[in-house]
Amino acid sequence: MKYVLVTGGVVSGLGKGVTASSIGVVLKACGLRVTSIKIDPYLNIDAGTMSPFEHGEVFVLDDGGEVDLDLGNYERFLDVALTRDNNITTGKIYQSVLDKERRGDYLGETVQVVPHITDAIKTWVESVSLMPVDGKEGPADVCVIELGGTVGDMESRPFIEALRQLSFSVGKEYAVRSDKDMFRLLVHYVMSANKLDILPLFKLHRELAALLFPVYRWQENFCLIHVSLIPVLGVVGEQKTKPTQHSVQDLREYGLTPHLLACRSAQPLLENTKEKLSQFCHVAAGNILNIHDVPNIWHIPLLLRNQNAHHSILQQLNLLSIAMPLDLRDWTKMAETYDNLTNSVRIAMVGKYVGFTDSYLSVVKALLHACVACSLKPSIDWIAASDLEDDTAELTPEAHAAAWETLKNAACVLVPGGFGDRGVKGMILAAKYARENNVPYLGICLGMQISVIEFARSVLSLERADSTEFDEHTPNPVVVFMPEGSRTHMGSTMRLGSRRTLFQTPECITSKLYHNSEHVDERHRHRYEVNPDVIGILEEAGLKFVGKNDSGRRMEILELPSHPFYVGVQFHPEFKSRPGKPSALFLGLILAATGQLETYLDQHPNTS
Repeated sequence: MKYVLVTGGVVSGLGKGVTASSIGVVLKACGLRVTSIKIDPYLNIDAGTMSPFEHGEVFVLDDGGEVDLDLGNYERFLDVALTRDNNITTGKIYQSVLDKERRGDYLGETVQVVPHITDAIKTWVESVSLMPVDGKEGPADVCVIELGGTVGDMESRPFIEALRQLSFSVGKEYAVRSDKDMFRLLVHYVMSANKLDILPLFKLHRELAALLFPVYRWQENFCLIHVSLIPVLGVVGEQKTKPTQHSVQDLREYGLTPHLLACRSAQPLLENTKEKLSQFCHVAAGNILNIHDVPNIWHIPLLLRNQNAHHSILQQLNLLSIAMPLDLRDWTKMAETYDNLTNSVRIAMVGKYVGFTDSYLSVVKALLHACVACSLKPSIDWIAASDLEDDTAELTPEAHAAAWETLKNAACVLVPGGFGDRGVKGMILAAKYARENNVPYLGICLGMQISVIEFARSVLSLERADSTEFDEHTPNPVVVFMPEGSRTHMGSTMRLGSRRTLFQTPECITSKLYHNSEHVDERHRHRYEVNPDVIGILEEAGLKFVGKNDSGRRMEILELPSHPFYVGVQFHPEFKSRPGKPSALFLGLILAATGQLETYLDQHPNTS
């Protein structure tokens, strides 16, 4: 297995995840199979219990793993399906070691960070790197590892030590020489020694060459790429290399030396900056990459290609002989298409965590994929749900008026997932506005439950209809706690991962968008669901549940047939959206917002 380790220095938030994903893209474009691992040095077992305001969204995998949002970047860029084990945390490592200690696996040894924790990290990395994630059999060619945080962080030190040991244990190995290599060496030997005429050598048998020369050569299996910041001081206006020098120095103190530097900057690096970095960081000038600001992140693989990053990595890993010529034509077309788009569509995003857009990163990416497929740029209007509420009208009338003006000027409305009762009244008002004014609406997870609550209150006149999440004593519980859920433990106790939804009719909009009259598999993350006991009265009033689980008791998809596009889904379709392969429901929302939905459905009938 070949390993590419991506570390970061100076400050966090430099885009290591996008850089690592882009490295994977260029290696994949060279015909190699790529997998990835994200290391998060926090003590949490996983990201499931972490606040969206602090950590961004929780990305959900097919196997139900709640992981760091960077794994979403890996899946989108590489078009792979990762597992929960592809996200390593300090909590997972310590838990596995302590479980072994309790079982007596260490036979009385004193359990220590070195070697027990570091060995556990190495074992985890080596075993997970062998797991195929691209739907093919056998391990990948290259595993890209991203180490979260920055070099020098106290919590990262056990991982850095483990990766140092890994680089030593797998860094070099003997590999059998090819026939071509042996023949070339034989010719070189004979010509330089002037012992034989060159012509007869072409008739020598391969065994003769093997007898004269060793059939082994050293092969590198480890490549370290360090991502660092090149700031420009406003007063001086000079690109400063000192932070990167210190960061590389810190890395060396831990026993790791970068083979390539990926320098983040606002503007392209100057030649004298590269020379200075090369001199003081001991990295060849050709291996100093510049990841400067670009119009969209799809340009990052193109930046790497233009600087021959793939060649440097392949050379370090001795993969030049098996790699194909790099082919990024489709990726280039996608990036340039987005740059040339002029028309846009306004999307009202009514959520709880709009102050930190990474909280909805996959939703934003899914909207981008859908808009590009429709030759449009997304214009997302972020609306804090609480700003739509009557209480805000009294406290901050300007914010209330601005929120409603933004909502009314949007071509469609999207209410994403979330937890807790803050902003729920505003979401209900947004759903009601979209329903009553025939504005295309997509409700995801909580957004679906909101549409049920609003419909029950407005159409069925059940004024106190609510979710038991928000009002445990509501007389009309239209959304209830799932019976298999836990009320005492938060982590990994929700309904998680890929589940099958069965369409109840092939004539519904959702079925047509998925081009499948029978079923769809999407990822879930929820602990509340629509109360199956109220489905009858809701459907009699016009709200149709067109998608259910295999038991028929769990509601997955709702539609309002009298509305141009009013869809709610209990799952999270954004997690499977990919560049060039947008999520069906996000595509449907944008098509409906631009008046193209009926034409699209007529041209793309169900295929199953």
